[in-house]
Amino acid sequence: MVERNDIDKYKIAESMGVLWEPLTEVQRSNLIESITIHEYRKNENIFCSGDTPSHLMCLISGKVKIYRDGIGGRSQIVRMVNEMGFFAYRAAFANENYIMSASAFEPSVVCSIPIEVVRQLIRANSSIAIFFIKQLSSMLGLADMRLISLTQKHIRGRLAESLVALKDKYGVEEDGSTLSIYLSREDLASLSNMTTSNAIRTLSSFAAENLIAIDGRKIKIIEDEELRKVSKLG
Repeated sequence: MVERNDIDKYKIAESMGVLWEPLTEVQRSNLIESITIHEYRKNENIFCSGDTPSHLMCLISGKVKIYRDGIGGRSQIVRMVNEMGFFAYRAAFANENYIMSASAFEPSVVCSIPIEVVRQLIRANSSIAIFFIKQLSSMLGLADMRLISLTQKHIRGRLAESLVALKDKYGVEEDGSTLSIYLSREDLASLSNMTTSNAIRTLSSFAAENLIAIDGRKIKIIEDEELRKVSKLG
């Protein structure tokens, strides 16, 4: 982790939208002064399960996964963080230690704001409180749906759902088809709650059916509608 002092904190704070717009000039000044910006290397941990939360975090650039290590060293990816998405605050609001870990999929820049500063803003401005209520409510709904998918869908449906979700979240490259995020087979398996060998076999099956094309870690979605149908039917 390296602290970055060459990034305009005002522009970063301004780009936070809902967290920035309702603030007074004094509150904006205090927010900017409290911000720290760090760069994380690929696969570097941002926080670990059991740590005590102290900051709200916002992903400025790169890609971050939230995950939990399981039995036998097998990890489960719980969710991916969107660019300019907030994370690392649920445990702080609940007065708990982290139950998940976070690490960078690729070199990533993260903005941190002390959680006490965030609490002060919430107490001073109900619009910010409503924003976080909506965020947490949305996360709970997505977690419920993901639980159903991971426990009820077959492996084809789970893997198809992961590929569709990655496309919807991170988009595609200039060719309009290749996912803009390159996951290892292990990470893709973790995201889909299956073994790596099952992920490899299912990817090969999708490729044989001409739903996708594979080039190393690059995955091109050829038949988007059909892949979404596999995801939906499970």
